[in-house]
Amino acid sequence: MAGGGDELKLLGMWASPYVQRVELALRLKGLDYDYVEEDLGNKSEFLLASNPVHKKVPVLIHNGKPVCESSVIVQYIDEAFAGTGPNLLPADSHERAAARFWAAFNDDTLKKASEQALRGKTEEEKAEGKKKAAEALEKLEGGLRDCSKGKPFFGGDTVGYVDVMLGATLGWVRATDQMQGRKMFDPATTPLLAAWAERFVELDVAKAVLPDVEKLIELAKMRHAQAAAAAAAAQAS
Repeated sequence: MAGGGDELKLLGMWASPYVQRVELALRLKGLDYDYVEEDLGNKSEFLLASNPVHKKVPVLIHNGKPVCESSVIVQYIDEAFAGTGPNLLPADSHERAAARFWAAFNDDTLKKASEQALRGKTEEEKAEGKKKAAEALEKLEGGLRDCSKGKPFFGGDTVGYVDVMLGATLGWVRATDQMQGRKMFDPATTPLLAAWAERFVELDVAKAVLPDVEKLIELAKMRHAQAAAAAAAAQAS
């Protein structure tokens, strides 16, 4: 538990994988925190004051001081509470750099390619996105092989930084898989990632943090309907 009178408050939104990254890190460290659900359609003054640059969640308030952006917050938690719970980033400098690289690769390459595959404006754009996503997954499979050294997680025997950063997306990955009738982490093409994902979602901490898949599907359908209605209204005006 957080010691020395530390007070932790997390501003979040239940369906955000970026918020879930922070929750996973806090729970893995065994830290107590207060969670505040934000209405992103009507953001609180507290959120706007805490993150005036991006005005987004997550925001971690530690003893009254805000920390923003999920990757920064997870690394902050690991450093600020280094003597509490497991270390998320490796002690070795090269391994720590590799962990940061693969976490950034997930956000900068795999995520963008996956979004293009789903939301490309034309079928050609979607096809290009699928190709890029397949290439990125193949590379991430190699990253898991190199980082884990034959052990269960990117962090080795225990969950580490990359596991947290990628694992937080698994709620939406499973929801999208169900809606699209496919598997992003396919045992036929990325067997290591597929096995890793199955192990991760069975962790107690993952069960406590990752949202219900059916609720995510309902949210996705609602957002799609809202976007379609807005597009129709724009064409009619």
